[in-house]
Order: sequence, then structure tokens, then C-alpha cells
Amino acid sequence: MDVDPTPGLPTSVVLQTLPKIDEDHVLSSKPPKERILEMLDLLESHVEKLRKNASQIEEDKDALLCTLDSVLNADLMYSLEHNDRDDVTRYADRVMNRCLTVEVKVHTHRDKLQEEALFQVNRLIDGLVMGLKSDPELARSKCESYMNACSASVVQGVTDKNFESTLLGCTVDDQKKVKRRLQGLLNYFEKLEVVSLEEMNC
Repeated sequence: MDVDPTPGLPTSVVLQTLPKIDEDHVLSSKPPKERILEMLDLLESHVEKLRKNASQIEEDKDALLCTLDSVLNADLMYSLEHNDRDDVTRYADRVMNRCLTVEVKVHTHRDKLQEEALFQVNRLIDGLVMGLKSDPELARSKCESYMNACSASVVQGVTDKNFESTLLGCTVDDQKKVKRRLQGLLNYFEKLEVVSLEEMNC
């Protein structure tokens, strides 16, 4: 299966292109109902773009928090003197708390089966994250197999069929969010590898 999120327009652009309601426009040859329906069609497209923009903000926030976490847990942190490490930790905590002040919520309508499917998918991903400390190589391999389940073509490794089957029970919006979450985790693994290589070369 292929899950590819579509980027939306910036909110400022959306606001600038909102349709204008002109009730006194007597030159229009269209019936009032048709004119109203056309405006509603335009507004609906703007609502969908707004949802995509909000989802992008959610993704950016998660990526920032993930990167901050990777900095705080890097082995390089433990090479610092105690006072320096405290200074860096306080700075990182301040940035993280600032990031957490941004709250965006895009509600997705789900039936009971879709709720259960999403719960199972998140449980599998949470298990992957929990195993990161004990066996990062296995966690990365599992993450790649989950990511392959979201894509039409296998990039590397195998596809986890159980994860794919469960993911298919989720809504399209949830499938896109899951793919973004997995991509964020893969980026996290890559950052950890870069940090490890830099430390080995020091």
C-alpha cells in the first residue's frame, strides 16, 4: 500500500483566497442556491487545506521534540563536565517546554473498528520505541519493516505483514500520520548513527 500525505497551502494564503459573499450581486445569472453551493465547495476545499496545514504543524512539533530528545540522550552529553551538562540540559528543557506550548488538534472521525486498528498500530510502534534502548539495531529493523508496510515499494528489508494488515483498518488520515511518525523515528535512528560516528572519530 502507498500512503503519501499531500502538503497544503500556508494558512495566510488560504485566508487571502476565501470567497467573498456579495448578496447584492444582481449581475450574476446563476440561481442563488447554485452560487451558495459554489461558495460552500470553495470553503470545503479551504477546510481540507487547513486540516493539512494543522497536521503539518503537528508533524513539525513531533520532529522538533524527537530531535531535542536525541540531543539530550546522545553519548556526547556524558562527555561534558557536570556543570556544563546541567547548563545544556536546562537550555534544552527550556526549548522543549517552549515547543510544548504549541497545541494543535485535528480530530479524525473513526468507527469502533478503526479505533481498535489505530490502538493496535500505536501499541506496535510504542513497543518498538520501548526496545530502542535495549536493542537499537532490532528497533531500526522493525521500524523499516513497518515503514515498508506504508509504501508501495520496499526500500530496504522486509515488510511486516501483520502491521500492514492492521494499518489497513485505520482511516486514511491515520495511515498518513502513522507513516509520518515512522519516518520521524527513522530520521531519529539516522541522527543517532551520525552522532555515534562523530564520537568514534573524536
